[in-house]
Formats: sequence, structure tokens, C-alpha cells
Amino acid sequence: GLLTFLPMEEVRRLGALEGSEINTAKEVLAFELTKIVHGEEEAGKAQNAAKALFGAGGSKESMPTIEISHEEMAGGMDILNLLVKTTLAPSKAEARRLINQGGVSIKGNKIIDIGHIITVQDFEDNALILQKGKKGFYRVLMP
Repeated sequence: GLLTFLPMEEVRRLGALEGSEINTAKEVLAFELTKIVHGEEEAGKAQNAAKALFGAGGSKESMPTIEISHEEMAGGMDILNLLVKTTLAPSKAEARRLINQGGVSIKGNKIIDIGHIITVQDFEDNALILQKGKKGFYRVLMP
């Protein structure tokens, strides 16, 4: 239990759950882990983002969000820049690795080309949700 501050009996209780309750246990543990690694606030956002996507009453508003101006998007923006801008990738090299491993998608479509250009057409209602892996979500707004 190095990485969790949950009391041991709580961890055991979570470990003993079955079926649909296992997902709750996973959520609790994932939350605790994220809380330690990224701080309470980001953990809350990540948890709500996951709930919003998996329909358990979270809200899209709690998803980490970045605003990019219409002007900036007008000529399109390459996916590597966007990943770095949203902080889903710390660097372009890391962004490139993520794409090469099939870890990036938009609207459920995997981005496979590191030269992929995101355009205004990719936005729906001036918003775009970028996904990294199974759990990383970032909302790009174009006000």
C-alpha cells in the first residue's frame, strides 16, 4: 500500500467486492492514485471526466479544457502541437510516441499519422474532445 492513503480495511473491502461493485472499487482506487500523483483537484476533474464519458452523471464541464482561438485554428493545427498545448503530451517527441502507439483519438477515431492536421471541421459546437489512452481526456474549445 505504498501509493494509497486509504485505510487498509477499506482497501480489503474494495478488494472483496464483486461484479458491478468492482468498477466502483476501481474508480475509488484510480481516484486515490490520481490524487496522490496529480493532486486532489486534478483527480476530481479526471474522475468527473471519466463519469461524463461513461455516463455516471459527471459533467463535461469538469474535463480539463483549453481554449484555442478561431484565428489560431483557421489554418489547422498539427496534432503534435495540439497534444503539447493540451498537456496530454509533455513534448512533441512524447506526442509522436503516443500517436505511433495508437494512443491518441478524436471522436473515437485513432490518429495514426503524426502529421495529422486538426481543422475547424473537426470541432462540433466549437468543441473537440481529444483522448489519450483510455482515461486521458482533454476538451479543446474554440470560442
